[in-house]
Amino acid sequence: MSNSPFNLENKTAIITGGASGIGAATAELFASVGATVHVSDIDLKACQDRHASSEFADKIIVHHCDVADKASVDAYVDAVLAAGMVDILFNNAGAGMVGRIEQTSEEDFDRLYNVNVKGVFHMTSALMPHFLERKAGNIVNMASICGVIGVPDRFAYCMTKFAIVGMTKAMAMDHAKDNIRVNCICPGRIATPFMLDRINEYPDPEAIRADMDASQPMGRMGEPEEVATVALYLASDASSFVTGACESVDGGWFAG
Repeated sequence: MSNSPFNLENKTAIITGGASGIGAATAELFASVGATVHVSDIDLKACQDRHASSEFADKIIVHHCDVADKASVDAYVDAVLAAGMVDILFNNAGAGMVGRIEQTSEEDFDRLYNVNVKGVFHMTSALMPHFLERKAGNIVNMASICGVIGVPDRFAYCMTKFAIVGMTKAMAMDHAKDNIRVNCICPGRIATPFMLDRINEYPDPEAIRADMDASQPMGRMGEPEEVATVALYLASDASSFVTGACESVDGGWFAG
């Protein structure tokens, strides 16, 4: 067994939103350092296709889950717990939207809230009794730069990500003495397939990409793997004295 503090051997992790982007990269990274990973997505086939040819496919079990649907979450968590104990929960699944309040319908507002906020509530509520019984657990939530500063044209998205930061801090305080750590990640603009597909919908994708690159002091968007390494840090013993933290992965955006 490795003595590295980043080692996840004999650990089991649950990851939501794992068909692509940050969730998929994190599932691969966790499996590469020894974890058994139960990864889910609302698009089961896409998740299966993404991980079927993985070098670590024997460590990755794929599930369907709609985090906005409590029954779907409960079925997912029950299936994982039937296989054994869980050590790590990475609440990664999310939805996005561009627009100000006057461009946000009630349906838009509810959709983002149900996925980004209630999704974290559903998943964490389902697993918390298990963590409390064990007196051990590690929760990593996906927030955003939009959860720590206001970003133009991201009204509903900012609302949900500020909520994730608040939930993270509250749970960290509530459960510090239960040996349950709760942290979140606040990425800037990351070159996920979703982000790149959205860029390509614009009349001048190159100009939009250049503008997004320039919004971060390092002059580029981040890669999913660069966020996955921070998720590993928070999920591992390397961060054993860290709880309630909001780790920025934004090329310096928040610093400015």
